[in-house]
Amino acid sequence: MNRTQGTLLIAGILLAMPLGAEQAPATPTAQNTHLIESITGPALYTAYCSVCHGWDGKGGGPMAGFLKVRSPDLTKIASRNRGVFSRDRIEHVIAGTETLPRGHGTREMPIWGPIFSQVTWDRDFGPVRIANLARYIEEIQKK
Repeated sequence: MNRTQGTLLIAGILLAMPLGAEQAPATPTAQNTHLIESITGPALYTAYCSVCHGWDGKGGGPMAGFLKVRSPDLTKIASRNRGVFSRDRIEHVIAGTETLPRGHGTREMPIWGPIFSQVTWDRDFGPVRIANLARYIEEIQKK
């Protein structure tokens, strides 16, 4: 891990942690999470996803042990779906618009759509962030 990755990991952990048990929400929201300047998939993954899903996408991030449900291995999405990677579906999961199947339990993953859509620099880059992150997750699929 290089210095930049370490800094982004610490920032991601701090962003995901509540400021006060009674004052802050338990999960990131658009009000308590700041966007990184980059809109690239790898940078977004490192800043927002690796803390739970790990640097390699296999689910072993530093916060994974604190979750009620194990973080899924993102490198096997296609293999779990008969070799098909549905980027559209992954974008909906990231955005929080994917309806979970009955019996799946609660949604542990933060809903990044509203956070990624914070209007910055007079533009809403939320859809671009989501598309770039989904594209990156597609790139890390094991063949």
